[in-house]
Amino acid sequence: METRVLEPTAEGLRVAGQIVRDGGLVAFPTETVYGLGANALSAEAVARIFEAKGRPRFDPVIVHVASPAEAEALWSEVPPRARALMERFWPGPLTIVLPKRDLVPDIVTAGLPTVAIRMPDHPIALGLIRAAERPIAAPSANRFGKASPTHHEHVLEELSGRIDAVLAAGPTPVGIESTVISLVEEPPRVLRPGGTPLELLREVLGELRADPPLIRGGPAPSPGTMRRHYMPRTPLFLLEPGLPEEGWERLPRERCGYLGFTTTKRGFRYGEALSERGNLREAAARFFAVLRKLDSLDLSAIVAEPVPEEGLGVAIMDRLKRASQGIARLNAHAVWIKRL
Repeated sequence: METRVLEPTAEGLRVAGQIVRDGGLVAFPTETVYGLGANALSAEAVARIFEAKGRPRFDPVIVHVASPAEAEALWSEVPPRARALMERFWPGPLTIVLPKRDLVPDIVTAGLPTVAIRMPDHPIALGLIRAAERPIAAPSANRFGKASPTHHEHVLEELSGRIDAVLAAGPTPVGIESTVISLVEEPPRVLRPGGTPLELLREVLGELRADPPLIRGGPAPSPGTMRRHYMPRTPLFLLEPGLPEEGWERLPRERCGYLGFTTTKRGFRYGEALSERGNLREAAARFFAVLRKLDSLDLSAIVAEPVPEEGLGVAIMDRLKRASQGIARLNAHAVWIKRL
């Protein structure tokens, strides 16, 4: 299959919309990452997403809509607090989980009775949904478990020849996937931290559960909740918060890359800072692109420092923990790396 690269123009959106209506797959930009879209009301079309990504069927898919009214047509019940969240945060990086109507295929929800829906804040994403005249089911447009794509070139690196088209619109502005919140629990529960900070959600909802759900063999309650996810090919190790600086000499730094928050450590073969200004929004926007860059450099390992767990830092740390081989002490890093 040849993957068409479409310009994000009116004509490109028209062609992409027709591909979705015909049951095909189109990668498209959102404000968070690139999504791999298919007609959410067609089980056969959504099955192609799983095949292209190598994604397990127990992982549900988020449905993207162009208006709150389109979301309400897919949920079987919409409580007042759901409408309050939509009014405050849509369009934007917030996904809401509520009971589904029967017209939503079970493959979209991994057999769960709930469906996760969001309205993206990106003109190309909204234009595609309107051109397709369908809600669009879309996980991130990458091979399953790998770093999410924040540029159309990332999509082509992994999925060229496996999907019908990509709308080539350059980098995405937020860079971290949406926050996923379940309103079927009391109090509401954040299933995945993301682009909408928990502090802002509490302003609308009050009490909020933010502890990660435990997955014991059944379907995942939300995308991005598996213990190991977003993993680069290069082993990544996340340093413990507050680790003393004097231990750095134990690391063979000439063979490692360093993923820092505001600074890069001297002596590492390659270093990259997410935000020299310490801006968490900038760090989130750059996170996956920086991770992919380090992963392409044939390093023995990537060593990552923690970021402050506040605001968007909660989402960044969630991705770092899932991408890492584990949070371990510096001695463990040094011993492992020296064996390579």
